[in-house]
Amino acid sequence: MARVKLINMLVLAAMLSGCAQFGPFVDRRREAGVPEGAPLYVGKSTPEEPAICYNKIYTDYAEVKALADAECVKYGTGTHAVPVKETVLTCRLLVPNHYYFRCEK
Repeated sequence: MARVKLINMLVLAAMLSGCAQFGPFVDRRREAGVPEGAPLYVGKSTPEEPAICYNKIYTDYAEVKALADAECVKYGTGTHAVPVKETVLTCRLLVPNHYYFRCEK
């Protein structure tokens, strides 16, 4: 019985370690194999309106805002990001929150 529990714990730890990204990131992924002229990226983030996924327990607002500001500057759509809304449980399991921004000059 102890061996089964140990195996279950190891499997659970392996599954969680694959999802153990607690840092904030821009919710924008490149779509592989798209035809010419089709949208290249998927996700809720656009160059004009970055969407940041983050975990409120591990990340403070300043870090999320800095990431959104960097996206605005990177694409030349603005000099800073202004918060629009925040949603909960709309991103990944361990990084469940979305913060939506709008770039302004």
